[in-house]
Amino acid sequence: MKRIGMLTSGGDCQALNAAMRGVVKSIYNSGQEVEIYGFLNGYRGLIYGDFKMLTSRDFSGILTIGGTILGSSRTPFKTIKDPDENGLDKVEAMKQNYYKLKLDCLVILGGNGTHKTANLLRQEGLNVITLPKTIDNDLYGTDMTFGFQSAVDLATSVIDCIHTTAASHGRVFVIEVMGHKVGYLTLNAGMAGGADIILIPEIPFDIDKIAKKVEQRLKDGNRFTIIAVAEGAISKEDAKLSKKEYQKKLNNKKYPSVSYEVADLIQQKTGQEVRVTVPGHMQRGGSPCPYDRVFASRLGAEAGKLILEDEYGFMVGYRNREIVKVPLEDVAGKLKMLDPDAAIIKEAKMLGISFGD
Repeated sequence: MKRIGMLTSGGDCQALNAAMRGVVKSIYNSGQEVEIYGFLNGYRGLIYGDFKMLTSRDFSGILTIGGTILGSSRTPFKTIKDPDENGLDKVEAMKQNYYKLKLDCLVILGGNGTHKTANLLRQEGLNVITLPKTIDNDLYGTDMTFGFQSAVDLATSVIDCIHTTAASHGRVFVIEVMGHKVGYLTLNAGMAGGADIILIPEIPFDIDKIAKKVEQRLKDGNRFTIIAVAEGAISKEDAKLSKKEYQKKLNNKKYPSVSYEVADLIQQKTGQEVRVTVPGHMQRGGSPCPYDRVFASRLGAEAGKLILEDEYGFMVGYRNREIVKVPLEDVAGKLKMLDPDAAIIKEAKMLGISFGD
């Protein structure tokens, strides 16, 4: 009998359910007896012992459903060792609930912060297997994360829709795409949607060069311009500020986000009418795309295999088109940034896309 705890932590995304289904179905189909304990709302469920017993029926019919049947929450790693408001030691509480239920392992689905805590639990002696979830595709140790392709599809759909109204009215449109620290999502959606300018955190932009690109398009007979902007895009001037100085600027809240600042400055410099569209959390929602359904199912199946073979302390990742196991200590605390000199960036520039640099 295998006794498995399972939780989903951090921001939700598409294919979380598909990945959990893959884990459970692979174990059930092996003939191994298993009990599944689903911890509710991420690490909070593990901390406070909030769980429910799940059977194979709970994982039937969820392949195409977005979100997570277990619920999720953000439990920041930087405060995980701090006692809660009642003085509870959160790390010790998670360990005690693990041992109280006599679990053989924990299956944890999440992104960067989630993996830091998962690695901490591994260091504390718990058996842990993780699966790489994030729409940002910024998790170290894997070429791809599930949720990413679905988010690219949704963000691209938004840009496609904006194209028609931008062309009709001859406007500049700024579309804000999720991604505070890395630009994979904005880059891929921008290229797929035919954006003329793409602004990402890894390449600080010069607003004058952006304005020049807009004006040049107008001279060339193009009445509209599409600009895809990552949430974390930053100007060259702001990139020179210290973290404290930049945070102070953000706290002043002259603009709701960088997209509105870019839009205002472009309008001032070019005189063209500029509009901002923020699709926001819809990029996390809806059904997973076919790619993510297959990908998450494969990751889940391989996680099930590791559990059956009693191999713990790994993230199930994807490298060079193969599913691989990656030691958790090699993943935790590392961010996979987009290289400004990457081939895809050079190719985008060959297509005439400006990055404002």
